Amino acid sequence: MEHSRVLIFHHDGKEKTFISSADWMVRNLDHRVEAAVPILDKHIRQELKDILDIQLNDNVKARTLDNNLDNEYVNPRNTKKIRSQIETYNYLLKKTYN
Repeated sequence: MEHSRVLIFHHDGKEKTFISSADWMVRNLDHRVEAAVPILDKHIRQELKDILDIQLNDNVKARTLDNNLDNEYVNPRNTKKIRSQIETYNYLLKKTYN
């Protein structure tokens, strides 16, 4: 898939993590059968959260969509550049050799 379908919900101090087969858009939810399943294994949940954190910290290829639907690149300013595709690869590679 071109992007993650990871859902993390918090309620009363409890966290639940799911993966889903679809973008939650009308064209998918109204005209297809889609599924979401809970992630019960704590190690897999943590890996998904780690990867999601990497993606949310991207400041090279990430874009911000504003109320006017302007789709501008995130400005990395003077911070370390983080490109999520490369960082995710490095994260998974490191896990392979540990």
